[in-house]
Amino acid sequence: MASSSWLSSLRSRSKSLLNSLKLNLTTSRSYPQNPLRNPLSSKPVANGFRYHHSNRPWPSFLLPLALAVSAGSLSLCDSSEFNSRGVSFGGKGSTDYVVKGSHTEVPQELIDELSAICQDHMTMDYDERYFHGKPQNSFHKAVNIPDVVVFPRSEEEVSKIVKACDKHKVPIVPYGGATSIEGHTLSPNGGVCIDMSLMKKVKALHVEDMDVVVEPGIGWIELNEYLEPYGLFFPLDPGPGATIGGMCATRCSGSLAVRYGTMRDNVINLKVVLSDGDVVKTASRARKSAAGYDLTRLLIGSEGTLGVITEVTLRLQKIPQYSVVAMCNFPSIKDAADVAIATMHSGIQVSRVELLDEVQVRAINIANGKNLPETPTLMFEFIGTEAYSREQTQLVQKIVSEHNGSDFVFSEDPEAKKELWQIRKEALWACFAMEPDFEAMITDVCVPLSHLAELISRSKQELDASSLVCTVIAHAGDGNFHTVVLFDPTKEEQRREAERLNHFMVHTALAMEDLFLHTCRYSHPRPSNARLSGRSATKSLGLSRSHPPCHPLPFVLDTENGV
Repeated sequence: MASSSWLSSLRSRSKSLLNSLKLNLTTSRSYPQNPLRNPLSSKPVANGFRYHHSNRPWPSFLLPLALAVSAGSLSLCDSSEFNSRGVSFGGKGSTDYVVKGSHTEVPQELIDELSAICQDHMTMDYDERYFHGKPQNSFHKAVNIPDVVVFPRSEEEVSKIVKACDKHKVPIVPYGGATSIEGHTLSPNGGVCIDMSLMKKVKALHVEDMDVVVEPGIGWIELNEYLEPYGLFFPLDPGPGATIGGMCATRCSGSLAVRYGTMRDNVINLKVVLSDGDVVKTASRARKSAAGYDLTRLLIGSEGTLGVITEVTLRLQKIPQYSVVAMCNFPSIKDAADVAIATMHSGIQVSRVELLDEVQVRAINIANGKNLPETPTLMFEFIGTEAYSREQTQLVQKIVSEHNGSDFVFSEDPEAKKELWQIRKEALWACFAMEPDFEAMITDVCVPLSHLAELISRSKQELDASSLVCTVIAHAGDGNFHTVVLFDPTKEEQRREAERLNHFMVHTALAMEDLFLHTCRYSHPRPSNARLSGRSATKSLGLSRSHPPCHPLPFVLDTENGV
């Protein structure tokens, strides 16, 4: 019944949304240095390796396009202050990076209600509000910050908070692990920030069914530490610090997606608080069902626009018996991409295939004091029995030798393998070793595997010709690659160049037989750029989201899909 009434509510909220989604951006003259630019540890990575040489005014259910929009605010400075400083408000084609917001006071009545609900787990301290309103891993800024930060401890408290905000028409911004690299936790119009970090319990573990029920605030790393004694693990591995709730909201993936799939493949059901405070459960624990709408997958990847996730049931996997990690070098990035494609075509069931260009390897060397060959590099992981893993390693080594590969390196040592993947996970921060005073624009494009080599080659030519320092990192096994473009956000010409490179890669991918983009990651969170496919996907479901008479709440949830 809950599911049916929810869908009826969705259908009833139709008519014009786009006119309410005009979000402008601003730019400022200066920007603080990212506090997370710490050099990585410099333990040697070579130990244990063997070398082989061979040749958001706002509806409840926004389009997923509205990634960083909310309503109602406390302004840090109004528009006139910005304009008096010579700062412009941008539009669709601008490279401005400060998100404009409106000013609406949060009523004292709501603050009193929230205090009664959360008691001591609520703050209006400026430093805490600023921290929650300024993403730690992103160069994006907003003119406003949250008015209140609350820390619910249960689904019941979340429901009461949302109902109170709905009554007073104050926006909410749920907040997860804060690993967003694109400003998704910004509160451009203030409101209430719901920090889910206290909801991190493992509610039930079903070892025989290989599933687990958790609250959204638990991190994937902490969850795997809990599961390890049972011989189980959750196979998705996005950025360090990502939490399960945000991972669901953003349909994250990671380096293991080539073997285990993305978040949509690994979530069995969800419990969600809707914009009026009602709670809906999307499915049972059964692994499949042919009855009715697939509400779970409707919510996964909705970026928090449909509700606040309060419980997740996850599919688990057995910890692999054995694994081998390998690396190899190539004269060109196309050669490396060709090997990734050939490996997938061979039927070898790799668990990871990661590609780094020579600039990214150089960044790793500088940040970690390494001496890795600064050439395009592929990293593989093979899992299974000891014999199977070694056999797959040998087969890939042969493929590498047939595609101009060299210096095939593999390791079975647990510490060496762990350190190698840790370096890969922290690749973004390594980039800042080359340009410590710059910021990073992250791109994210995915095409069918057969087009990967061509897209990366064309993108790489453009990146190399640019005056900016750019690196390439790819989940090469499923056709997905990122670029890290380092630039000074206070310099207009550098912002424009970074934006130009981003546009080039996105439109090159779109031009390839009108392909469907995995994600269009632009320099700021704005509806005109991000998630280009959201509108057509909404129409295909028959679910039009528009401005209802009561102006209910938007939701924006933290992005957890780190590079």
